Amino acid sequence: MSENRRSVGLMGGTFDPIHTGHLVLAEDVRDMFGLDEVLFIPAANPPHKGGLAVVTAEQRYLMAELATASNPAFHVSRMELDRQGPSYSWLTVTELQERYGASTDFYFITGSDAINLLDEWHRAHDLLARCHFIVSVREGVPLDEARLARSFGSLAKEHIHRLATPALEISSTDIRERLARGASIRYIVPDAVADYIYKEGLYQ
Repeated sequence: MSENRRSVGLMGGTFDPIHTGHLVLAEDVRDMFGLDEVLFIPAANPPHKGGLAVVTAEQRYLMAELATASNPAFHVSRMELDRQGPSYSWLTVTELQERYGASTDFYFITGSDAINLLDEWHRAHDLLARCHFIVSVREGVPLDEARLARSFGSLAKEHIHRLATPALEISSTDIRERLARGASIRYIVPDAVADYIYKEGLYQ
């Protein structure tokens, strides 16, 4: 990468709640790809989840702030929370390019389950042309390279990058289920997030 260029990782999601798996993946990508910053972007109205989240957008934003506070390269953005309408990634990347300028490269961090359905995303081809994707290949969900090649041609090979990441099979759904049955979530989420969840009685 040129010394005059800046590289920013983008990690979107409902973060309902944010957990250690999100943080480990973001830090691994930051380290491996030499990113200057990783921006966590909580979704207000995720189109692929029917716009549903269990707790409020403000609570999810606060948990993301608590989880990332100790890492100077991690920041949290309200841009999708403050925007009206669905949280389309194409709109988010377009807005960020306008904010950061042409000297910044963006790297969208996601999992193989999501990238395999990229052709169903809003303005997917335009999105892939505007930024790179770094894909954590999850156990049991191989990268569907044939589908991606059919949908995006050479752009898939040039802008989609695989990353072998630590096997942390943690999900927000599992955390919510643990809380519902009174099981511990210590060490699955950062301590500050666990303290906030217990204090507010979330997901119980």
